[in-house]
Amino acid sequence: MGTRIIKLPDVGEGVAEAEIVEWHVEVGQSVLEDQLLAAVMTDKATVEIPSPVAGTVVALGAEVGSVLAVGAELVRLEVAGEGNEEVAAAPREAAAPSAPVERPLAAVPPAPESAASSQPAPPVTRAPLGPPRPPGEKPIASPAVRRRAREAGVDLRQVRGTGPAGRIGHADLDAFLRGGAKAGIATTRVANTDVETVKIIGLRRRIAQKMAESKRRVAHFSYVEEVDVTALEALRATLNAENRQDRPHLTLMPFLMQALVKAIADFPEMNALYDDEAETLERHGGVHIGIATQTPAGLMVPVVRHCESLSLWDCAAEVQRLAEAAREGRATRAELTGSTITITSLGALGGIVTTPVINRPEVAIIGPNKQVVRPVWQGEQFVPRTMMNLSSSFDHRVIDGYVAARFVQRIKGLLEAPATIFIEA
Repeated sequence: MGTRIIKLPDVGEGVAEAEIVEWHVEVGQSVLEDQLLAAVMTDKATVEIPSPVAGTVVALGAEVGSVLAVGAELVRLEVAGEGNEEVAAAPREAAAPSAPVERPLAAVPPAPESAASSQPAPPVTRAPLGPPRPPGEKPIASPAVRRRAREAGVDLRQVRGTGPAGRIGHADLDAFLRGGAKAGIATTRVANTDVETVKIIGLRRRIAQKMAESKRRVAHFSYVEEVDVTALEALRATLNAENRQDRPHLTLMPFLMQALVKAIADFPEMNALYDDEAETLERHGGVHIGIATQTPAGLMVPVVRHCESLSLWDCAAEVQRLAEAAREGRATRAELTGSTITITSLGALGGIVTTPVINRPEVAIIGPNKQVVRPVWQGEQFVPRTMMNLSSSFDHRVIDGYVAARFVQRIKGLLEAPATIFIEA
C-alpha cells in the first residue's frame, strides 16, 4: 500500500487559490476513480474536483471555508501499490468532515450514540414537564435526535437524558413523547440561551466581499421616482391574453429592459464601467443588463447580453432561461459576467423604497418596487391608478445628480406611455 497526495489543480486561467465550499468524502471513506472529492469556488466559478485514482481517504487538506493555494494538498489517499509521496511523513491530523454548505452547524459536536440509547428504553411512565437541567445548560444530543425534536416541535431542554452526562437519545425522546409532554410545552416557557455560529463561506462570502467593496469604494447616490404603470399593465395584460404558445409570459421586467435600452441611447454614460484605479470610464455600445436573481445559494446576477438587439419577447425568454439556470446551478461563468448595468427587483415583496447597491464597476443600478393601486388626483377627481416607485442608485463620482434624475425621468416617461418604447427613432 502507498500514499497518494492529490493537490488542488489549476482550476482556471489566472486563478491562484480557491475556497473549499463542500466535501463529498470523509476520512476513512473508500473512493473510486473519478468519484467527486470536493467542490471549490474561485472568483470566477465553482468547480468540482474528482479523484484520479481509487483508494481510501486518509486526510483532508482543509476545512470547509478554508482557502487553498493552487498546488496545495487537497486530499491524502491510501492506494494499492506505490503512492506519490516522496518524503515519508506522518499524515497531519485529518480535518473533521464538514456538513454540506446548506446544512446548519450542529449546536454541539456530533458524537456516537451511547450504548444506553441503543438499548430498550427504561420504563418511564411520564416524562418530566419542567426543565430537567439547570437553566442555561445546553442539552446534549446527536444531530438526528435534534432533527426529530424540531420536526415534533419538542424543546430538548424539556427532555431528561439517560445517557452519559445527560445525553439525550432517541429512546429518551420517544419516552417524552409517549408521556404526553407536548401539552406541557405549550404552557411551559423557558429562556432560549442557544447560540449558533455559522461560518460564512462560498457564494455568501463572495457576496459579502463584493457588497462591502462596492460600498467602500463607490460614492452611492440614490434617487426615487414615482411611476404610473396603469397603461403599461393594461398593455401587458392584453399581450398575455393572446396566450400564444410561441411567446413567453410577459412580466414587468422585459418592458423595463426595453425602456432602459431606449433611455441609454440618450444617456450613454449610464451604460459604462468605471475603473477607479486608472480613472477611466469605459462606455459600451452593447447594453448588457444584469438581472439580480435570488437563488438557494444566494444572490447571483446572470446577464442578458445585447438587449439593444432583442425584442420584448426575446428579453422575456432570456430572463426566464437565465433565472432558471442560476437557481438550478447551471449558469456558466460567461452567463454570470460582463454586465454593463443592472436591474434589481424584489418582485411582489418590492417594498416602497429601496437603496440598491451598485454592481461595481458599473455606475448605475435600477430597482423597481412593488405596484399598488391607489387614488390619484387627476384634474377634478381622484381616480384609481397602478403606481410603482423606481429606486435607483448611481456612482456620484462620475454621474451628477441632475443627470441621474433626467435619466430616471426618461425611463418614467417611457413606462407611463408604453407605446413610445416601441417607436423607432
